[in-house]
Amino acid sequence: MSCGPIYNPPVPFSTQFHNGVNDGTLVIISGAVQHSGDRFAVNLQCGHSDSDDIAFHFNPRFDGGLVVCNTKEHKSWGKEEHKREMPFHRGQPFEIRILISGHDYKVSVNRNHFLEYHHRIPLHKVKTLTVNGCVTLSSVEIQGQGGGFPQYQFPGGQMQNPAYPPQPGYAPQHFPQGGGCNPAPFNPGQFPPANYAIPYQTNIYGGLFPSKVIVIRGAAGAHHPKRFHINLKFGGEIAFHFNPRFDENTIVRNSKLNGSWGKEERQLHSCGMCFAPGQSFVIEIVCEHNHFRVNVNGNHVCNFNHRVPHLQQIDTLQIEGDVVLQHVQV
Repeated sequence: MSCGPIYNPPVPFSTQFHNGVNDGTLVIISGAVQHSGDRFAVNLQCGHSDSDDIAFHFNPRFDGGLVVCNTKEHKSWGKEEHKREMPFHRGQPFEIRILISGHDYKVSVNRNHFLEYHHRIPLHKVKTLTVNGCVTLSSVEIQGQGGGFPQYQFPGGQMQNPAYPPQPGYAPQHFPQGGGCNPAPFNPGQFPPANYAIPYQTNIYGGLFPSKVIVIRGAAGAHHPKRFHINLKFGGEIAFHFNPRFDENTIVRNSKLNGSWGKEERQLHSCGMCFAPGQSFVIEIVCEHNHFRVNVNGNHVCNFNHRVPHLQQIDTLQIEGDVVLQHVQV
């Protein structure tokens, strides 16, 4: 079970884990650090109020040059765990991934393993995700069991729990509801992304599996575009070819296996041809048990039944044609 991305939410941000969390739940948080402000926090909480227990408090502190993790139980903070390394930079975008396992929270920042934090509160009590402090958010996504990085990207080893006492001013975080640390909703113009080069290709580490979501953000070409396409590939084969055609006013779906194209699919749901020259889009390709489900700008466009039996062999994303590409999340 996955929760589709929430785009450009205001901060402070809060959302519920409607089906709880379990071994394999993946939280993906994308945004940027504000130019002003000293701290922000990501909390996995046991409720939605400030007085509820916090199972995992992830707290980068620019005023100390470190990241603090902790747990709050029965209104009391436990022993802090520190990592004196700062992977975040003021004014710069970031992606945080929290992969929940039966033993710990595995955190990566910008696709690099950063730390592990062992559970102090049982997973079944975790109900809410919150983000507060001096960040803007571009998207928040929760993916169900089976999501995340392959294990090799989370090497063994724990975060150190140093013996030195907490320094004055490093008390557990409280963020006021107003002021400089409560920014307006994310404005892409604040942090203009560099457009990706076309043609574009990237690896899909770990392959595909049910609940895996690929997100592509961009815009159709503005000057008489003809076509662009998205391919999900393995070796020289194309498991899924998604091909908006402006010159035919349709979206063609197909596969290319054993060197031959299969039967084209062109039928569309009521939304019809949902791309237009120069207009921006967000495409979600959701891998489900029997098919790929494609949403465009939050609307369901089509399904494409799987034509290959082993989804995990699909290891490459390719994008080509008359398109401007701004962000890809795999």
